[in-house]
Amino acid sequence: MSPHHMHHHHHILKTLQECEITCEHMITMIAKKPDINMRTRQLLLLRDCADICTFTAKYIARNSIFAKGIASLCATVCENCGSECSRFPDPESQHCATICLSCARECKAFAMS
Repeated sequence: MSPHHMHHHHHILKTLQECEITCEHMITMIAKKPDINMRTRQLLLLRDCADICTFTAKYIARNSIFAKGIASLCATVCENCGSECSRFPDPESQHCATICLSCARECKAFAMS
């Protein structure tokens, strides 16, 4: 892969990494919250989101022929995670929702590029 090609994908790789880190951090935060039993779906989606972001970044970085397909799936997972997080009023969940939804938009754009 040419260095130019990597530079081209630098932004989405950063976005995916930030989303993964934000979701992992959120999982840790939820473990300390008193309403953890109300957040089963949120926890599951955060795990799915963190994992798919890791995979998507790898596929894009290695210029896989499946990169666009997995990015499309990643967009769906991020969207679901983001909308679930947005249901909770705490600032961490709201921040996570913003990060996930913007990652979803970038993945969708990449998938359609």
